Amino acid sequence: MSTSVVRNSALVPVPSADRPFGWRDHASLWLSLGVGLLVMQVGSFLVPAMGTQAALLAIVGGSVLGAGLLAWTAKIGCDSGLSSAGLMHATYGSAFARLPIVLNIVQLVGWTTFELVVMRDGVVAILRQAGLLPPAAPAAPEAALALTSPWSMPWPATVATLAFGAVLVLLVNGQMTTLVRRFMSRFGLPLVVLSLAWLTWQFLGRAQAQGWEAIWNRPGTGGMSTLGALDLVIAMPISWLPLVADFSRHGRDGRGALAGTWLGYAIANAWCYALGVLVALTTPSADLVAALLLAQGGLVALGLILIDELDNAYGDVYSGAVAGHSLAPGGSVRRWGVVMAIACTALALVLPMHGLEPFLLMLSSVFVPLYGTILGRLGGARDVAARVGAMAVDWTTVGIWVAGVACFHLLPKLAPVLGAALPTLALTFVLARLTRR
Repeated sequence: MSTSVVRNSALVPVPSADRPFGWRDHASLWLSLGVGLLVMQVGSFLVPAMGTQAALLAIVGGSVLGAGLLAWTAKIGCDSGLSSAGLMHATYGSAFARLPIVLNIVQLVGWTTFELVVMRDGVVAILRQAGLLPPAAPAAPEAALALTSPWSMPWPATVATLAFGAVLVLLVNGQMTTLVRRFMSRFGLPLVVLSLAWLTWQFLGRAQAQGWEAIWNRPGTGGMSTLGALDLVIAMPISWLPLVADFSRHGRDGRGALAGTWLGYAIANAWCYALGVLVALTTPSADLVAALLLAQGGLVALGLILIDELDNAYGDVYSGAVAGHSLAPGGSVRRWGVVMAIACTALALVLPMHGLEPFLLMLSSVFVPLYGTILGRLGGARDVAARVGAMAVDWTTVGIWVAGVACFHLLPKLAPVLGAALPTLALTFVLARLTRR
C-alpha cells in the first residue's frame, strides 16, 4: 500500500523554471503596491506638526531606509527561494514559527478587509461628489465600533463591496507571476503613475496660487520629533515585510530583487507621503478622498487609484494564501486565496473597519521585531533553506522577538522622542546577529 506525501511548496525553494522576475518586474510590482490612499493619509499626519522642509527630509530619508529594509528581506527570499513562512521556519524553528504565521494570516485578513472598505468608501464618495447619492449623515462616535449591516448602508456601497470582492476572487484564481508581468507592469502601473502625476501637478498649482514661498518655508507647530517622523514614514514599508519574500522568491537573482524592490517602493512611498503633505497644506480636510476630488480631474484620478488598491488587496490575499498553505499544504495556494477573498468580502460588509484600524496597527507591531530578528539571523547567511526543519524551537530568537515586542510598546512611554520602530529594529537585529552561530 503506497501513501502520497503532499508537497508543502511554501517551505521549499522555488524551482528556477518558476522564477521569471527580473529587476524591472520587482520594481513595477513594488511601485504599484506602494501606492495607496492610506499612504497619502498617513503622509498628511506629518503636518502641521513639522515644517514643510523637515517633513520632506523625513519622507525621503524614511522611504530610502524603509524600502532598503524591504529590499534586503526580498533578497533573502530570492536567494533562498523561500516564502515568508519559510523564513520564519528557518529563524524560529518549525514548531514555533506557526505562531507568527497565524498572526500574519490574521493581519492579512484584516488589511484585505480594510482595503475593500477603502475602495467601497471611495466609490461612495465619488457618487456623492457626482450628485448621485445624498450627503452622508453625521455618525455617532459609538458607531465606530458597532457592527454594520449590508442592508443599512447605501445599496451602491453593498454592490461595490461585492464587485471588488468578486474581482479579487478572479485575481487569486490567476497565476501570480503572469498578473504581475502582464497586468500590473503593462497596464495598471502606467495609469497609476499618470494619476499621481496629474494630482501632484494640480496641488502644486494650488500651492503656487496660495504662495509657494510661504508654504515651502512654513514652520512646524511642534509635537513630532525627527525620529518620530521617520517612524511614521517607515511604517508603510515595514508593514510589507511579512509579504515581500512571497513575491521575491520568484526572482531570477538576489541583486535584481534587491535593486528593483528598493527602487520601486522608495519612489512610491516618497511620492505618496509627499502628496499627502501637499494636499494637507493646500486643502486642509479631515477627509483625504474629499480633498482629492476637489482637484480638476480628481474624480478620474481617484478612480484609477482606487482600481490600483485592488493590487494591494491581492498582494495581501496571495501572501495570506501562501502562509495558509504552509500550515495546511493539503489546500493549494489558489484554494486558500479564494477562501480568504470570500471571507474578507463578507467581513467588509459587517465589520466597522475604521474603528478596528488601531487594532490592526497594534497587531502589525509584532512584525517589526520579528523581522529585525530575521534580518539579523539570516542576512548574508548561506544555506538558509537547509535551516527549515532543522529544529522545533530556537529559543534564542524567540527570546529576542519577545524582548523586541516589549521594547516596541515601552519606548513610546519611556522615551517618546526616539520613536519605536527604528530602535526596536536595531536592538533585535544586533542581538540576532551577535547570537548567530
